[in-house]
Amino acid sequence: MTTDNPTLAPIATRLPMARVWWTAIRSRTLSLAITPVLVGTALAWTDGMALHWPALLAAIACALLIQIGTNLHNDVVDFERGNDRPDRVGPLRVTAAGWVSPRTMHRATVWTFGLAALLGWYLVSLGGWPILLAGVASLMAGWAYSGGPRPVSHTPLGEVFVLVFFGWVAVTGSYWLQTHLLTTDALLCGTVLGLPAAAVLLVNNYRDLEDDLRSGRQTLVALLGRAGAQLAYAVMLLLPFALVLLLAQRGRPGVLLALLVLPHSIQLTRRLRQTASGQALNALLAATARTSLLLGLLLSIGVFL
Repeated sequence: MTTDNPTLAPIATRLPMARVWWTAIRSRTLSLAITPVLVGTALAWTDGMALHWPALLAAIACALLIQIGTNLHNDVVDFERGNDRPDRVGPLRVTAAGWVSPRTMHRATVWTFGLAALLGWYLVSLGGWPILLAGVASLMAGWAYSGGPRPVSHTPLGEVFVLVFFGWVAVTGSYWLQTHLLTTDALLCGTVLGLPAAAVLLVNNYRDLEDDLRSGRQTLVALLGRAGAQLAYAVMLLLPFALVLLLAQRGRPGVLLALLVLPHSIQLTRRLRQTASGQALNALLAATARTSLLLGLLLSIGVFL
């Protein structure tokens, strides 16, 4: 790994390159990009469509690249804005830690988004203009989350951003690639997955509330306060199971398998009310991401059933 700042080189050279970039891409949350593609594809297959494996693999790769690019951009831009202070209690950010220089991180962001765009052209050749719109919107949203004069991450719209792109766009886009159709069930499944993904971001902002207020960031948690955020978190984790029941009533009884996650989701809502320390909230964030992954996997299996 190279660095553009000589003062960073002694630190960077002591660390394996794989560890640096594995930390930078925030690997523990990448499943949020994969499960919506699996669910959308499962819906298409059970609706009678032959599985198009190249489309599935390309969609997963493209979703991962866009999320990774968004994470890398957030890492370097938050450092440059002075948001990542030395007393930050969240997971390590590699630019702020001096593991990667800002210039190198900007280059990595451009390359990652560029690869996603190139791969997206293949998906556009399969899905046409709806996939083009979805792809362009996803790339622009990935940049706008941290970039520009009014980043999405500085507003109460961050959780809405996650619901839209990690839920509705990801599931319906994957379904469209296989069927060239848009259905109510695909939108419902997108909501089931998008809400827990938004809960992951909410926990992140709940942990960083004091820092965000000092920096002038008006996140959803800052708008609602801690009590309101606890209620919003409960809605994001529990409402999906009501939608699972609706999907079952619409002729997909196999999705009831996803109800196995309900007791754990209830436990997580209690943990947020009882958790105050930053390190404990880091653990809760990881647990929320794992719950979202498990829900997505069980929903995919349930759709097949």
